[in-house]
Amino acid sequence: MFCEPHSTKQIEDALSWAADGSGEVLARMSLAEDRGPYPASEEAYGRIRCPSLWVHGERDEVTPWQMSEAAAQATGGEFQLWAGVGHGANARYPARFNTLVRAFLDRHTGTPPPVKRTRSQRPKRALYLSSPIGLGHARRDLAVTRELRVLHPDLEVHWLAQDPVTRFLSAHDEVLHPASARLANESAHIEAEAGEHDLNAFQAIRNMDEILIKNFMVFQEVVEDGDYDLVIADEAWDVDHYWHEHPDLKRAPVAWFTDFVGWVPIPENGAREAFLTADYNAEMIGHVEANPGIRDRAIFVGGPEDIIPMSFGPGLPQMRDWVPAHYDFSGYIIGQHPTSFGSRAELRERFGYREGEKVCIVTVGGSGVGASLIRRILNAYPIARSRIPELRMILVTGPRLNPAAFALPKGVEARAFVPDLDRHLAACDLALVQGGLTTTMELTAAGTPFLYFPLKNHFEQNFHVAQRLDRYNAGRRMIYDQSDPERIAQAMVEELAAPRAMRPVEADGARRAAHMLSDLL
Repeated sequence: MFCEPHSTKQIEDALSWAADGSGEVLARMSLAEDRGPYPASEEAYGRIRCPSLWVHGERDEVTPWQMSEAAAQATGGEFQLWAGVGHGANARYPARFNTLVRAFLDRHTGTPPPVKRTRSQRPKRALYLSSPIGLGHARRDLAVTRELRVLHPDLEVHWLAQDPVTRFLSAHDEVLHPASARLANESAHIEAEAGEHDLNAFQAIRNMDEILIKNFMVFQEVVEDGDYDLVIADEAWDVDHYWHEHPDLKRAPVAWFTDFVGWVPIPENGAREAFLTADYNAEMIGHVEANPGIRDRAIFVGGPEDIIPMSFGPGLPQMRDWVPAHYDFSGYIIGQHPTSFGSRAELRERFGYREGEKVCIVTVGGSGVGASLIRRILNAYPIARSRIPELRMILVTGPRLNPAAFALPKGVEARAFVPDLDRHLAACDLALVQGGLTTTMELTAAGTPFLYFPLKNHFEQNFHVAQRLDRYNAGRRMIYDQSDPERIAQAMVEELAAPRAMRPVEADGARRAAHMLSDLL
């Protein structure tokens, strides 16, 4: 069915769907006597009077494309032959197929095209896509937006976003595009893919293909109707992939943000995952090099030294060679640098932190993946408090976990969502977090000691983030499977007793990124 390169997911899906049947059903289908003639006669096709659209792959090895061409002629329908495409055209190239079907329906249902306003009739307008996987993306995206408004005071910014990012943006009086309500939730999918402090991030995103194509189609309609001067895509994988795959779909300049480049296999997961990650990297490299004009600006959130010293796979370039040739570097972008928060003493007084107490904050991000880590840390708290009587713990479950679901030891308080969490992280004495980049870098910028627990099988946290934190001499890396409550408590005591000297984090990343974007407006 799938003769096209980089079709591993479609092949796996087709095999899986085929295996859902049974031998009995296949036998009955093959032996049935009432199937009628196949292919249908020209006379039968001639009875079709409604508009029809026939799409066929030129390299189809299952059904000759001439059959669809003849059927289109018999029905007076439209026929498209896709060069280089096999039998599963709609599955292999869903964005192209969906937009084709949508245009066909529009033509035959009388749907008028959207009314466009000229640029002279309105202020400049940007559509911002902020990744929902971790609220840190939203904080840095808001920082970039505020700096961009300094350069373009009349700029309108519309956000196409999902929960929990929408809650954060609403709290800061940002404008949410109404189509945000139509987006399929990526955070829920990530939670469904996770085990006990275990998330194969590569496979989870790979299995998110149906969600991504749905959300891309929502985006495509928004950008076609909205006449935007710029699309800012913070790790909007769907937009980057499908616009590269189908350059004719691009409708506006696009700036692409990411803080890592390159899928990385987990060694214990074997040769199959190593092959798949290399295949995905090869497709991405091919997309970018074949269509260099799709990304009007590609911005790496960090510096060249933050790129991991690995190759993209066998026969593929080294990441440290390829990335600088295709990206600009903004330096790290932090939501708001702790140097602007005021003194630590003032923050502690504002938050009601008592003199002499040691405040420990536990936070696990914007998804529900961190529940098992929370429970283990809560079990460690009484042990740690027996050694540090002044220890106070504040648990921030995140908006997708209910604090009531956790049994809190005496001395622990819980909150679901804290909009100014970055300030609490700057004011506390110790933090316990997952291995996400934005939260750990906020702690690094504040100089706050922290323990971080990368999710098992999460390539970004175990490779890309760990490399960056090592460079900043920040945080103590903890292996969840080796960290019982006793070991966690001991690590808490040691980090509070001997904080490490962390490398300073740049404060001008958002401003530098905004100047890069300003050139596109």
